[in-house]
Amino acid sequence: MKSFGEFFKKYIDVSKLPDSINNSIILNVSVDSVNRTMFISAQCPALVDRNDIFLTENLIRNGVLNLTGCYFSPRYDSTLFDTDYFPQLVLELKRRNASLNGTLNDSTVTMDGNRLVIELKHGGKELLDSKRFDINLSQLIKQEFGINLKVCYSGILNLDIEDPEYINHQKTLEEKVLRDIQIQQQEQYEAMMNTANERKAKQSGGISIAPGVNTEISFRDKENMVPHYIPESANPIFGSPVHGDVVCLNQITAESGKVIVWGQITSIEIKDTKNKRSKIINIVITDFVSSANVKIFENNEKVQPLLDLKKGMCILVRGETEFDTFIHDTCIKARAISVVAIPKIVDKAEKKRVELHLHTNMSEKDGISSAGDLIKRAYEWGMPAIAITDHGVAQAYPDAMNACDAIRKKGGKFKVIYGVEAYFINDKAALAVNGESDIPLNGEFVVFDIETTGLNASRERITEIGAFKLVNGEITDKFSTFVNPGMPIPEKITELTGITDEMVADAPNEADAIAEFLKYCGEGAVVVAHNASFDTSFIKAAAERNKLSYTLTHIDTLAISRGLFTQLNKHKLD
Repeated sequence: MKSFGEFFKKYIDVSKLPDSINNSIILNVSVDSVNRTMFISAQCPALVDRNDIFLTENLIRNGVLNLTGCYFSPRYDSTLFDTDYFPQLVLELKRRNASLNGTLNDSTVTMDGNRLVIELKHGGKELLDSKRFDINLSQLIKQEFGINLKVCYSGILNLDIEDPEYINHQKTLEEKVLRDIQIQQQEQYEAMMNTANERKAKQSGGISIAPGVNTEISFRDKENMVPHYIPESANPIFGSPVHGDVVCLNQITAESGKVIVWGQITSIEIKDTKNKRSKIINIVITDFVSSANVKIFENNEKVQPLLDLKKGMCILVRGETEFDTFIHDTCIKARAISVVAIPKIVDKAEKKRVELHLHTNMSEKDGISSAGDLIKRAYEWGMPAIAITDHGVAQAYPDAMNACDAIRKKGGKFKVIYGVEAYFINDKAALAVNGESDIPLNGEFVVFDIETTGLNASRERITEIGAFKLVNGEITDKFSTFVNPGMPIPEKITELTGITDEMVADAPNEADAIAEFLKYCGEGAVVVAHNASFDTSFIKAAAERNKLSYTLTHIDTLAISRGLFTQLNKHKLD
């Protein structure tokens, strides 16, 4: 007798299968020539995961033998039987009878002599009895392990048949059976079509939409006002071609069953299974009304064309909705996927316009798109330039510059016109200057900054003062000193300023440091600081505590910057 690997190596790639299957001894192989279905029984040296059995069947069915069905029946030594294998047996029986799905959730199994006792958690004994589950399970164990066991039930055996939960459960199971019958029929057709579609995708050198389809429009009319896909552009890459009515993503639920949807890919994640023979692909799509998760779990050969899918592509999906316990949300288990196109807006005007008034997402409560995206679209439409004119801000400039540089690096020509919607300043409302002084702009100014133990000038203390004198735009003198605050410096302040208790331990106390700084500034000096009201509040509070005269006029560069780019009196400089 030959091993499975020796017998089937000329028909399939047996390296993808576990040793427990390859080393199994073939007991019998029969073929139904009319229905093109193969039945295999083999003695396995160890317990085989049911998913590996399903993979084996798929490889044979989709291989060179061109079968419509294949069923692998394992045989084990009786000593290998264990209650831990019960979920694997249930998978096999669920495949034969889909209405069992969910009935045995959370159930536990124990051995009592020659009895296999199943403790039910959610009722369903009547359903199990109607499907002869106990007899079928007993026969399956006898067939695979050669053991005679009687299957019994315990726990919560039945629910109230008038209970709404029970009624809904039964309704869901009935719908599931009908859907599974349809899916099984469809999968048989897809099994024959899939190989041809994969070859077609490989020969085309990548994923593309159907050739000869016009995907461009010059303007958005009533028909093209919202994003939609172009049916004629569909090119199947997984499963058979997708045909039928499309459902909006915001209408699907876990009970929707078989659906056809479309959407643009916003993210895609591809993972290998533990045995590296299959892949789990999770795709998030949006039809610009809602979003949904699409899941594919298949062997590596079948999903090969899907590996070229990228974010931004649009796909048409046929599949079955279900509740995914991993993501705790409804997902679509894909049976077939086609790549589709959405209308592309183009500008076919001979003489291109130049937009001179454009707001980006840096304009608060106004623009939505980034400067980079807007520049990219303008360049695609053939525009030679574009102007950025945000509301009182220039934060979009770096993004605009980078987008323009990217175009030029690829040999393109484009110009960004940097602008802004600026506003007049009400001098009295701006509060940029506090105090009075006749010093001209080319006179002497003291630019300074302080560090403190906190934000409250009455409770906290200064830890450092730094300053320099500016005359006619030139630095003429510098001042710097640590200040002993007479209190511990909080840990968070140390993290922000880098100043520790050790650094200020031998520094001048507050009275000496403030007196030295005021002397450095001079009587009636003009000091400059960013957020000067904060810095001068600490200087003034320290001067008052130590009975020192405070006569400084200060200029606040923060108020100036805010005033330049904030609409105070609605007078635009358009």
